Amino acid sequence: MTFQSFANIVLRSLMKLLLDYQAEGVGNIPERGPVIAIQNHMISIDTVIGAALVDRQIMGMSKAENYKNPIVALFFRLYGTFPVRRGEVDRQALRTSLRVLKERKVLMAAPEGTRSRTNSLQKGKDGLSYIAVKSGAPIVPIAIWGQELFWEQLRRLHRTKVNVRFGEPFLLDPGPGKLTREDLTQMTDEMMYKIAALLPAHYRGYYADLNEATEEHIRPYDGRRGGPKNANHRGRGTLFSKGSVRG
Repeated sequence: MTFQSFANIVLRSLMKLLLDYQAEGVGNIPERGPVIAIQNHMISIDTVIGAALVDRQIMGMSKAENYKNPIVALFFRLYGTFPVRRGEVDRQALRTSLRVLKERKVLMAAPEGTRSRTNSLQKGKDGLSYIAVKSGAPIVPIAIWGQELFWEQLRRLHRTKVNVRFGEPFLLDPGPGKLTREDLTQMTDEMMYKIAALLPAHYRGYYADLNEATEEHIRPYDGRRGGPKNANHRGRGTLFSKGSVRG
């Protein structure tokens, strides 16, 4: 048993104790092969909730600030995370992400890049779109809501009602020709609308109007990986912007 497997047993036990949660569509995570799991991000525990429900080896992105304390850093690394520097192009995090997918693991991250102060979706960053195109890995959107009340409910010794919804996997197809930053931004928005569609309307934020969603680059996932795009293709500007279960 790996440290992550043991930790997830403990985390799921804590979730049953502290949360009144319902998860739908967990089976949408492919059983094997590389996967990019993307989710909205409100508070620190939502990334833990998503990861603990997936019965596969996961590597998650976590902000570099979490690794300043050596004891905390050790726990994070043992569980299966790696640091990413926000606000810049973190090429080491990019290489690590692609290696995780090459090793056929699940890469978990929040495209928003940071927690939402409004508890609704912020505009997504383009990094994960680039990783998806480069790797050809399928993407599974995950929406989690209700956790924003966790600390308030904990102070009252109440369980927090949390909903977790896993969407269907899909691929991002950049299309022929040069990969431009505009392509990446459109793919990011299309990816974020997939999360938005899983959330209640008042959590959708920047992606509130689902009628604005396009699917020009979205392709259904049939169990086969998409073809990776040549990483040497560059567009205008930088390729990266700022970086059913019940409990």
